[in-house]
Amino acid sequence: MDVYSGPFVTRPTDSTLHLSLLGLSAVVFVWSGIHPFDRFTWVMEVFPAVIAAAVLIATYRRFRLSNLLYLLIAIHAMILELGGKYTYARVPLGTWMEHWFGFTRNHYDRIGHFAQGFVPAIAAREVLIRIPKIRRGGWLNAIVFSICLAISALYELLEWATAELTGTAANDFLGTQGDVWDTQKDMLMACVGAVVALTIMQKLHDRSMARSVTS
Repeated sequence: MDVYSGPFVTRPTDSTLHLSLLGLSAVVFVWSGIHPFDRFTWVMEVFPAVIAAAVLIATYRRFRLSNLLYLLIAIHAMILELGGKYTYARVPLGTWMEHWFGFTRNHYDRIGHFAQGFVPAIAAREVLIRIPKIRRGGWLNAIVFSICLAISALYELLEWATAELTGTAANDFLGTQGDVWDTQKDMLMACVGAVVALTIMQKLHDRSMARSVTS
């Protein structure tokens, strides 16, 4: 199936879905900002979600994305907002996972970094198909994977720079939980997320992009 690479025409039902996702993300954002565990960590964690929302709103009329991508971005934003609320080392889901699976640390941050590879992989794939019109296949996947790895590395550099500039104030933002290899494991999870997305989501993503076009 040849995926349409021009501008999308959104149906009324699609606009309702997009507005609902934005509203839900906004509600979680407001909730996360009410008495978070650490205000500095909250700001640092939700900042990418705020920037993404601003960009998507500003480009909504000129460059509309597929429904699948909007859904994934909303889920990723809420993962960030939840991590900002409690800090990644204290999110209740990660605590429950410790008890369920016998983990020795809160692994919610691994979920966040998996999403950091999974969602950008679909976003990069869509942009590359629609703007430079790169054909699907090995080169597209290689470029998408490289982009995801670069994003993950950039985020880890941001964490390091923040720690250097603010000292102990960035401890909860770093969230290493005593693991000296935490940075490398975070990047690995992002790589795994990108590979999983490119392996299992391509057909669904193609259908979502095709559906966004009104014939």
